[in-house]
Amino acid sequence: MNTERPHKTFTQIMYMCLGFFGIQFGWALQMGNMSAIYSRLGAREDQIPLLWLAAPVTGLLVQPLVGYFSDRTWCRLGRRRPYFLGGAIFSVIALILMPQASAVWMAVIALWILDTSVNVSMEPFRAFVGDILPEDQRKTGYAMQSVMIGAGAVIASFLPQILTSLGVSTQAPLGHIPDTVKYSFYIGAVVLLAAILATIKTTPEYPPADMEAFKKLQKQTVSFKKTLSEMWQAMISMPSTMRRLALVQFFTWAAFMVMWVYFTPGIASGVFHAVPGTPEYETAANWGSSCFGIYNGVAFVFAFALLWLTTKFSAKKIHIACLTIGGIGLGSLGLTLFGLEFSKMGLVFPMVCIGIAWSSILSMPYAMLSNALPAEKMGFYMGVFNFFIVIPQICVNLFFGPFMKHLLNGSAIAAVGVGGISLFIAAAFTFWVQDRKTAVQE
Repeated sequence: MNTERPHKTFTQIMYMCLGFFGIQFGWALQMGNMSAIYSRLGAREDQIPLLWLAAPVTGLLVQPLVGYFSDRTWCRLGRRRPYFLGGAIFSVIALILMPQASAVWMAVIALWILDTSVNVSMEPFRAFVGDILPEDQRKTGYAMQSVMIGAGAVIASFLPQILTSLGVSTQAPLGHIPDTVKYSFYIGAVVLLAAILATIKTTPEYPPADMEAFKKLQKQTVSFKKTLSEMWQAMISMPSTMRRLALVQFFTWAAFMVMWVYFTPGIASGVFHAVPGTPEYETAANWGSSCFGIYNGVAFVFAFALLWLTTKFSAKKIHIACLTIGGIGLGSLGLTLFGLEFSKMGLVFPMVCIGIAWSSILSMPYAMLSNALPAEKMGFYMGVFNFFIVIPQICVNLFFGPFMKHLLNGSAIAAVGVGGISLFIAAAFTFWVQDRKTAVQE
């Protein structure tokens, strides 16, 4: 374990997490704009969930493999930083290609490239904190990641609206992407690369504690069959804390996937009464991106509160409270099933509640998990932990479309509200998690 790691200063922790600012900048552009891009290119609302499958499927396949191999990597750049750099380069390419899409299939391919590349960079960042910080600073490290994630997401989410206020055109015929979205993606490419390069430059990694044993591990023949076998053995022996957190993550990320997929189409039809290809739809799409900016802004601000709260309360108690607040906010949108209509500004309250939950989701589960993991398998287990993020997203993308169409009268905004129930369930399962290093394996 990393019990002998030296303590880091606040500034050092900030630079260590700066790469997450860039990653989330690109991720937020995707989350806030992909549904609208698909709609502009001619996709129907009930088709959009399937078109989003790229994100969870690539995460399911890529993150455990990246974690597995990064645990076995040591070179001039270190252990995790080579993956930061490689993923960043291809993410930049995808961000530049995405707004050039003129058909749905082109946007889908660009999304697959983007998600694969972002996952290559993002997964090692979770293990990066566990590698470098001593155990008593890890909650602070993951909270700082929330700060960086929030800052990147806020700026990226508001970027189309900012460009609109600067006179950049929001108008584009059906089948084309407006300039506000194009320039936002180009700016995102620059920011992502610069932030990751800053972390690589300022944060050196520690070599393996037992270098001789590590070199022997590196020299072992690696085959696909052997890799899968080792991964399977590690999965079935995962710590009990990780297994219990799996249920929390499942219901948490199902809720957020529903929101990411349906929120913008939902407010376009339910609040702005607009259809794709009209100026009103572009206004709705910009406001949807701004709403994502609001919840990410709240998450950013609340992350500073988390830095203090982690000194007073356990990660478990903090997470239960935050998920409950998020459930209230997200669930309130489900009241549209009972005739409640939301105004444009009426969407701010749910976004504030969701932002509080999001800040905790990005940090507290990892704080609970990291102290229960063996140091030599930190990267792999962080990758496996991603299973419990992407599997619920795949389920939503495959099955929630018909549910929304037939049981919610096709109301996309009501579908978002159903996610509130899922967050309440996640909060309930968090009570079952052992928030201590001594959690035994079952």
